[in-house]
Amino acid sequence: MLSLIGLVTALALLMLLTMRGMNLFVATPLCALLVAITSDIALLPPLAVEGQANVISAYMGGFTSFIASWFFMFLLGSIFGKLMEDTGAADSVARWIINGIGSHRAALAVVVACAILTYGGVSLFVVAFSVYPTALALFREANLPRRFIPATLAFGSVTFTMTSAGSPEIQNWIPIEYLGTTPWAAWQASLITALFMAGTGYAWLVWMLKRAKLRGEQFEARANDPLPVDIALPAVWRALVGPALVLAVSFAFHDSLQTSALILALLAGCIGVFVFCFRSRRDPGQAVADGSTGALIAIGNTAAVVGFGAVAKVAPAFMLVVDWVTHLPGGGLVSAAVAVSIVAAITGSASGGQVIALPILAPIFLGQGVNPEQLHRSVAISSGVLDSLPHNGYVVTTIRAICGETHRVAYGPVAALTVVVPGAGLIVCLLLFALGV
Repeated sequence: MLSLIGLVTALALLMLLTMRGMNLFVATPLCALLVAITSDIALLPPLAVEGQANVISAYMGGFTSFIASWFFMFLLGSIFGKLMEDTGAADSVARWIINGIGSHRAALAVVVACAILTYGGVSLFVVAFSVYPTALALFREANLPRRFIPATLAFGSVTFTMTSAGSPEIQNWIPIEYLGTTPWAAWQASLITALFMAGTGYAWLVWMLKRAKLRGEQFEARANDPLPVDIALPAVWRALVGPALVLAVSFAFHDSLQTSALILALLAGCIGVFVFCFRSRRDPGQAVADGSTGALIAIGNTAAVVGFGAVAKVAPAFMLVVDWVTHLPGGGLVSAAVAVSIVAAITGSASGGQVIALPILAPIFLGQGVNPEQLHRSVAISSGVLDSLPHNGYVVTTIRAICGETHRVAYGPVAALTVVVPGAGLIVCLLLFALGV
């Protein structure tokens, strides 16, 4: 019981500290320490008996493993975004979109760009790095409040595309191993659910932006913003070469190289931007330096949250929670959805929620005759509901490291579009299954 109280309190405290803007390199070890003290986990390696976990090893194991897996993606993704800024490619694309669809649809352009890249196999973190410069230019041209940029990026990346049938993101692929399904499992219900989430979420986003503008909110420039250039912008076809290369290379090599394909894709994108927008460059050396620094901050923040999750997973209460949520009464689809959502909330990871819960859930529910394709889609969508709480690594990185906002001003719209909307989508999907779709 003490371990459970400590785990819940630490999770709540981490969300509170994150919302209040505390540095995650401080907040996550403190919360991990609270978990350790209430769960009788050794604080230092020499204090742990053989085979027993300790806070330092568990935290740093999660921290370093994330960096080892994702460092080059973060680095190249951040550099790619900075080169788009430095060469004026982002401004060129933004002006082309504004002229084509009107400034009142700037948010739609950002959502569509994120959705295309995500469904094309580009990692969610990389999408945020890549699209942010263009999003910033679009919001500046349309005079929209910049605090909504994180929500717009997140909505286009982690909602109706991430968990939909056919998506190459890992959240749609993890269930295949345990359920023997395909990425297109339950595609009919998935399509309807995705359309519901896309339509509902975009309408809500437009409503929030209109309300904000009526309150007098507008785009506020900052000293470190890339300055818009009135002359020598690259032609739009040149500006689009980089993003097109990222999408094409990622899609072409995704099946054979998996996430490593992103390294090739982003390298190709960086080269494409530099070569095709060479004449409009300003200070590419500084862009690379700034991109490298930004990548270190972004991956460090995310790894810190992963480190806390690693400590939480070795607490005795964690497995008690997992056992409880995976044996909830009711239909298999509903129980599985609730279980994965809760575990994803604790770990701050949609994929983490699936990997932990599915080995337990799959044999139980498949043995009960639950439709594996429906189970696949329920688990995939539910993993993207509560994973976007304030301490989620993607949320922290997008709000703080990429967009330079605070949780206090930016997280509200993010929660609306990445927690409430997917939650409603999950209900729609479960109802469709109940109706035999």
